[in-house]
Amino acid sequence: MTDFRALAATLDATDSLAGYRAEFVPAHEGRLRAYLDGNSLGRPLTRTAPALADVVAGSWGSELIRSWTEGDQPWMGWPERVGDEVAAAALGAAKGQTVVADSTTVLLYKLARAAVDAAAAGRDEIVLDTDNFPTDRYVLEGIAAERGCTLRWIETDPGAGVTAEQVTAVVGERTALVVMSHVAYRSGWLADAAEITRLVHEAGGFMLWDLCHSAGSVPVELDAWGTDLAVGCTYKYLNGGPGSPAFGYVRADLQERLRQPIQGWMGRADPFTMGPGYRPAPGIRSVVSGTPPILGMVPIRVGVEQLTRAGIDAVREKSIALTSLAIEVVDSWPSEWGVRVASPRDAARRGGHVTIVHPDFESIIRDLWADGVIPDYRDPHGLRLGLAPLSTSYAEVVDALEVLADYLMTRK
Repeated sequence: MTDFRALAATLDATDSLAGYRAEFVPAHEGRLRAYLDGNSLGRPLTRTAPALADVVAGSWGSELIRSWTEGDQPWMGWPERVGDEVAAAALGAAKGQTVVADSTTVLLYKLARAAVDAAAAGRDEIVLDTDNFPTDRYVLEGIAAERGCTLRWIETDPGAGVTAEQVTAVVGERTALVVMSHVAYRSGWLADAAEITRLVHEAGGFMLWDLCHSAGSVPVELDAWGTDLAVGCTYKYLNGGPGSPAFGYVRADLQERLRQPIQGWMGRADPFTMGPGYRPAPGIRSVVSGTPPILGMVPIRVGVEQLTRAGIDAVREKSIALTSLAIEVVDSWPSEWGVRVASPRDAARRGGHVTIVHPDFESIIRDLWADGVIPDYRDPHGLRLGLAPLSTSYAEVVDALEVLADYLMTRK
C-alpha cells in the first residue's frame, strides 16, 4: 500500500514551484486546511493589496483624471496593455489581439454575435455542445433567437468532452460559428483545439474557444492553432479576484472584418470628440465598449506577472503531477465506497482539475468546508478538485482526500 503522506512530502521537497506558495495571502488560522477550488476562484497574492493601494494613492489619488491620458501607462491604454500581458503569459498570442474588458458573458456575446453577423450568406448554424458551461449555451441560444440561426448540438458525455470526430459530423456548408470550451468545466476534458479549429476552418466557419478553465493552467497556443476568437476569465488560475474582468481575443486579420454589437464610446475611433455616429477604433480596441475597469485589472497584472516568472510549461507539469496524485489516492480507496473518477485518466486529455463522483457528495460539501477542506460541487454528484499549481501543495491534496475518506468511512 502506498504511503501517500510520504509520497506528498517527497514531491513537495522536490517541487520547483514550491516557493510560489509563500506569495499568496495566508488564510486566517484554523479557517483553511486545503484549498482545492482554484478552478473557481484563485487565491489572492500578498502583492495584490499593495498594488491596489499604490493606484489609490498614486494615479487615482494624486493624478486623478489626468491618469486617463498622462503618465507612463495611461489608463486609456490598459485594456490593450493588460490584454497583451495576459496573451504573452497564458494565451500564446502576439500583441495587438487581446483586450481585458467586461465579463466573460459580455465578451462572449460580443465576439460570437460579431462572428455570426460576418458569416457568409447561407451560413446560419451555430455549433455547440450540451455539456458546455451554462453561460455559453445561454448566450448562444439568445444570439440564435436574435439572428434567426439554428443551434446544432453535439451530445457530450459529462465524463469526457467534445472530440474532433464529433465536430466533423456536424460542421458543413451552413456552419457560421463553433463555440467550445478548451477544458470542460465539469470533467476537465482537454479538447484537441488545433485539430478542431482546423476542421471548423475547413468547413468554412469561425471558431471561438472558451478558455475559462485553461488560462494559467494549461498551455494555450491561439496563434499556432489559427483560432479566430477566444474569451476567458481571469479570476481562476490568473488570481484576478472575484468579478475581475475577462479577456477577449480576435485574430489580427479579422479585426477590421468583425464588428461587435455593443457600440460604446470607449470603442469609438475618437471617443473624446463626442461626435455623432459610431466609427469603431482600429484593431482590437474596437472590442472595448465602456470605461475600462482599472482597479479590476490591477490584481490581474499581479497574477500574470507571477505566472510569467513561473512559466506555463512548469505550471502544466506540476498540474499533471497534482491531478495524477489525486487520482492515485482515489483509486486506492475500497471499491465498496462507490467513488468514481469522472475525469480523463490520460493526462494529455486532462486539464487542471479532477472530478470524482459519489451519491453523497452534495450532502457533505458544507461539512467539508466547515472542516477547512474546500473543493466545489457540480451535479450530478461530482466534487471538483481544482488544483492550482502555484498555490497548492501535494500535501494539501493528500490531506484533503484523507478528510474526505473519513467522511465516506463513517457513512458505511
